[in-house]
Amino acid sequence: MSAKASVGTKTPKTEASEFDYVIVGAGSAGCVLANRLSADGKHSVLLLEAGPKDTNIWIHVPLGYGKLFKEKTVNWMYQTEPEPELGGRQVFQPRGKVLGGSSSINGLLYVRGQHEDYDRWRQRGNSGWGYDDVLPYFRKAENQQRGGDKYHGVGGPLPVSDLGHPDPLSAAFIDAAAETGLPVNPDFNGATQEGAGFFQTTTQRGRRASTAYSYLRPARSRGNLRVETSALAQRILFEGRRARAVEYRQGGVLRTASARKEILVSGGAYNSPQLLQLSGVGPAELLKQHGIDVVLDAPGVGNDLQDHLQVRLVMRCAQRITLNDILNHPVRRILAGARYAAFRKGPLTIAAGTSGAFFKTNPRLASPDVQIHFLPFSTDKMGEKLHAFSGFSASVCQLRPESRGSLRIKSADPAAAPEIRINYLATETDRTAFVEGIKILRRILAAPALKPYVAGEVEPGPKITSDEDILNFCRQRGSTVYHPTSTCRMGNDPLAVVDQRLRLRGIEGLRVVDASVMPDLMSGNTNAPTIMIAEKASDMILEDAS
Repeated sequence: MSAKASVGTKTPKTEASEFDYVIVGAGSAGCVLANRLSADGKHSVLLLEAGPKDTNIWIHVPLGYGKLFKEKTVNWMYQTEPEPELGGRQVFQPRGKVLGGSSSINGLLYVRGQHEDYDRWRQRGNSGWGYDDVLPYFRKAENQQRGGDKYHGVGGPLPVSDLGHPDPLSAAFIDAAAETGLPVNPDFNGATQEGAGFFQTTTQRGRRASTAYSYLRPARSRGNLRVETSALAQRILFEGRRARAVEYRQGGVLRTASARKEILVSGGAYNSPQLLQLSGVGPAELLKQHGIDVVLDAPGVGNDLQDHLQVRLVMRCAQRITLNDILNHPVRRILAGARYAAFRKGPLTIAAGTSGAFFKTNPRLASPDVQIHFLPFSTDKMGEKLHAFSGFSASVCQLRPESRGSLRIKSADPAAAPEIRINYLATETDRTAFVEGIKILRRILAAPALKPYVAGEVEPGPKITSDEDILNFCRQRGSTVYHPTSTCRMGNDPLAVVDQRLRLRGIEGLRVVDASVMPDLMSGNTNAPTIMIAEKASDMILEDAS
């Protein structure tokens, strides 16, 4: 690899090198760790990223996420195994393979989840992870456009911004939800989540604010931080039960980076358990099957995989004001591009959800169990061409699925994709939540505020009315919201992979810091909580080092 692929110090390239901390994965968590651990200048830090630098122009344009769904240069392009409850369909799983990781290709929504999610983590034995414990780290990370208050911070690395493109459809959705009895909620990350309102996004002045942009970029000039791209981790090397080094392949050369203090695995819910299993930490029978020496029989590594499923309703719009109309019209498309280039404004600043709602499908529930993402465009599949007609869409996402799956290596080859089984809709609770959620969403879409805009329901269509038909539609069309978690989950039970300080149980000198440590899914989007986890982990790592 050329020297240009290295960022930071001009250390000569050698087969082996040594640092205080070696971080594997420059994603939502890894970039945070690299910034915080190198900030005081006392520790040398190496950040390894399997993908390239974040130079693809579509990374930085908010609406550009649609261009990155099938872009192999920055995306792992994973697939699940055939899903039993989805008619044997495989579900596409895009994950970031680039500086910034999935924060460079995601839908940009900033939704932390409910206070109750984190209190549930604490109640399950994870002391220090209740809402009051994690709120300071959300605030520390944040640079909130609206200013600071009890729930929000200013001056942090991560810009959090309001929707910059006024959209009458998105506003009408909020009004329609209010007409059905939902409260209007101006802040899903404030005192309570329930209600309808506009989403905030991780953007700044019309550009995406990935963790590569917000955390890594300001730290790149530090002499104690080195960033290596196109560097695929092969395995972690151990001395007994202590993690000592990371072996990685870069430009056809096998290199080794030793860690004087700790190795921090931040590959995400798929790549972190994969790397551990490749390194001999995981279910012993699986490792033996692939000829891997067992360092630690840890049956929980790769267990408990969870993800959010979404089912989209597609509506035909009675007015030519949707993104379909703009991007399918050559002149309007050029004008939108010119407006963005000149002012960073207009429809190209739209994230993967403009307005939305959180509600309970059953009044007996303590908090909302469904999230609605409203979008002023429509398509058969995200990342594919928009419909030729004027259309908009709204999706139902069950927030706390009971279904759990697994991740297992298929091979001892680090470049081989792992086996991903999510088991969507495996429980009656999950199936019922979608059926009831779609019924409630239909009531919102039929409310007076949306009447001037609705010309009819395209999917699932007016003939789909019975619970059985609605559930079949969910099986046929349900897809991921791109929130895999919990494959290296935190806890005290025998299957828990890390402890409350994110140290790998049974191993020294190794932590996992990313969405894989979440005990279960939170009721929102995973990027903000992953950044919070890395902020909190950085403090714990530095505390333990001193």
